[in-house]
Amino acid sequence: MSRAPDDRAPAFTVVIPTLDEASEIAETIARARRALAPDVEVVVVDGGSRDGTTEIASASARTLRSDPCRGAQLRAGAAVASGEVIVLLHADTWLEPGAGAAIRRALARGLDSGCLRLAIRGSERDVRYRWLERGIDWRTRVWRTATGDQAIFASRVAYERAGGVPPIPLFDDVELVRALKRTGRFRPIESRALTSPRRWERRGFVRTALLHWVLRAAHRSGVAPATLHRLYRRSRTR
Repeated sequence: MSRAPDDRAPAFTVVIPTLDEASEIAETIARARRALAPDVEVVVVDGGSRDGTTEIASASARTLRSDPCRGAQLRAGAAVASGEVIVLLHADTWLEPGAGAAIRRALARGLDSGCLRLAIRGSERDVRYRWLERGIDWRTRVWRTATGDQAIFASRVAYERAGGVPPIPLFDDVELVRALKRTGRFRPIESRALTSPRRWERRGFVRTALLHWVLRAAHRSGVAPATLHRLYRRSRTR
């Protein structure tokens, strides 16, 4: 349900889903606060961490608990958000300085929602990451799509009109963007979201890229997100 405007409400609410992110969460929160200052609220929704993530996050953010399902975690955080703009942020993704101003300008020009450009931390040292960034940037601009690594944002009105984040464990971001495009204007903006290279380092660059392409193709073909999530988790143990 839509809420009445509140002059005391923060401009932004950042929602971060976590699961064992003790090594990343403090820096992610700090950078989000600086990038979106001065009016920002941070909500961390934890899915059962055992490494102290919630204790660290509680020092600088509102912290909730949820079942370990990224879509459900994001949805729960957005449900308690006070801000007029909701920013969905992965725990290993940093907002670039000036992101708040860039989002404000985009919304003032008539956008309802959008995403940042993907940048991989340390990409200047590895040409493979630079090519990956360019490929994702091309896909985002041509197809008007985005992944959660790109810090998807939406006005509260646009978010609610789209039905919110679907409570699914994988491709919640893709489904949300589809809904935002159906119900309003979604575009990428120039500010960057700086994400960790850890997934490519953990599994290997080629294997990770292929896995994501296969999963996206399967999702487009109608395979259930829960099934794809099981396959994704199984790949992490190999």
